[in-house]
Amino acid sequence: MKIVVVGAQWGDEGKGKMVDRLADEADLVVRFSGGANAGHTVVAQGVTYKLHLVPSGIIVPGKVAVLGSGMVVDPAALFSELDELARQGVNWQGRVWVSDRAHLVLPTYKELDQEMETKRRVPIGTTGRGIGITYALKAHRDGVRVGELFVSACWDHLRPAEKEFLAPFRERLRPMVTDLVAFMRRNAHRDILFEGAQGVLLDLDYGTYPFVSSGYSAAGGAALGGGIGPRHIDKVFGVFKAYSTRVGNGPFPTEFTTGNPLGEKLREVGQEYGVTTGRARRTGFLDLVALRYACWTNSLDGLIATKMDVYDEFEEVQVCTGYKLNGQVTDDFPATVAELEAVEPVIKSFPGWKTPLGECRTWDSLPVKARDYLSFIESFTGTPIDIVSVGADRAQTIVRKSPWTRSSL
Repeated sequence: MKIVVVGAQWGDEGKGKMVDRLADEADLVVRFSGGANAGHTVVAQGVTYKLHLVPSGIIVPGKVAVLGSGMVVDPAALFSELDELARQGVNWQGRVWVSDRAHLVLPTYKELDQEMETKRRVPIGTTGRGIGITYALKAHRDGVRVGELFVSACWDHLRPAEKEFLAPFRERLRPMVTDLVAFMRRNAHRDILFEGAQGVLLDLDYGTYPFVSSGYSAAGGAALGGGIGPRHIDKVFGVFKAYSTRVGNGPFPTEFTTGNPLGEKLREVGQEYGVTTGRARRTGFLDLVALRYACWTNSLDGLIATKMDVYDEFEEVQVCTGYKLNGQVTDDFPATVAELEAVEPVIKSFPGWKTPLGECRTWDSLPVKARDYLSFIESFTGTPIDIVSVGADRAQTIVRKSPWTRSSL
């Protein structure tokens, strides 16, 4: 089977944990987009791993991890990450591959990225890691691809400073580089998990443009960046938090106002600080209008709910079921920032469950009020919730239906 996992919000949904959990039944895990601006956290047997470029499946012994063609790779960041994994006891040698078609992030791109941010008409809050510049140069047909490091004619076209930066990484990279299309064709019979970066609402086309990432965060990117055709994908799953968060600038219809005690409590209990930047995340009610939009634009077969336990001590849980815009209520997700900033969320309240969820391991063991909350989300989005995360550790996961279950049709 070929399964895609994407973030169904603005990123930071807990994809890292879920990919790690689902990797148990996969042979390969392929990251299909993004760069070192992503941050995936995996907690396994009490050890916390922080990943930025390497697919989350690398923590599972024996699994193969692939950096796909849609990624932009900073070699210095990659080897720093791999060295840290080795220090933590992860034997990654021979299990990490890099597509020869992935683009390289060079130091000058980071400088340009930060300079461009100061000159934008509307600052977007970039991480300044050169990701956007690398994707822009890719589209401008002036980028540098991984495979070109080992072709003399291509290497000779690089500028002296670029060669100086890349030279220490050439031989370390060489045994890891593969023709991804040929690699995927040879492994077509195996179970493959495709891991997205950021979230659907940050996708270049479907996100809140221009406050988006430069790569493709939507599920369609799995085929483009993963070395396969779209008809080879069997299932797509979206990960969402029981509430909403966002990092950086951009519209956020359900955001708590500054100083709102609920927002502050969510941030502290949920530890809502960026893995990559350390920035405090903005917090808000779960936005079901946006979540259903993500389900539709990605053909989600199922949803994966995370951080349900963050609400354990809340008296009330609220969700957004519509937007008031120009005197009317809509349940469609507007395309423009101006409209999204003008909407007023329509809120529905649920009683809190006031029960710790961390020890729950089955759907039936969840409090009725927690199940009611999740069931309403299923009904509104028209998409089943197949997995529920009730804590940071890999074991704190309720699997109602395994994504690897084949259809009976």
